[in-house]
Amino acid sequence: MTAATPSANEPIEFWFDFSSGYGYFASLDIEAMAARHGRTVVWRPFLLGTAFKITGATGLSRTPLKAEYADLDWHRIARLKKVDFTLPPFHPATALPATRAFYVIERKSVTDAVRFAKLVYAAYFAGRLNTGDGGEIVKFAVDNGFDGEEVATGISDDNIKQRVRDLGETAIQRGVFGSPWIFVGAEPFWGWDRLRMVDEWLTTGGW
Repeated sequence: MTAATPSANEPIEFWFDFSSGYGYFASLDIEAMAARHGRTVVWRPFLLGTAFKITGATGLSRTPLKAEYADLDWHRIARLKKVDFTLPPFHPATALPATRAFYVIERKSVTDAVRFAKLVYAAYFAGRLNTGDGGEIVKFAVDNGFDGEEVATGISDDNIKQRVRDLGETAIQRGVFGSPWIFVGAEPFWGWDRLRMVDEWLTTGGW
């Protein structure tokens, strides 16, 4: 099957779970990679557990043998990229409050929501933030210059709850089963290690 040529300037979609180590590393590079091709990035946090219910899979950190390897690999990548990396004792957290907070902030500012996502990822993988604790997320938002009252109210808002559920279903319908997951148009790429392939795909127009 011949893939469709990616449309020029079409945004790249970046789907990720806040508890995904590989998602975190992708978040550090994806915007610079997209910018080299004159693209923007649409950030789409979602709950990977939604996909696990369909596939029957479990996360790397809950799977024997895979957990040990993932821990080794994440620390190896962190050393390569020269970033702090500490798995928190509550890993993997179910990052529902953090995910909802992202979409609360996005309602007013996409730029602020992306900044929030980057801060959350960095804090979680430095062992400083429990993304599954709503109170911690609100305090974290305030400490980083976001509207705490807006976040606190928003993460309990029925419209935000429904948006997160709807996006999870959308991810499933589009075949997303891992994090990070990147779409260039309709072309799917799974994993941090596919960023180089995405880069080449955008350079050549696909193959």
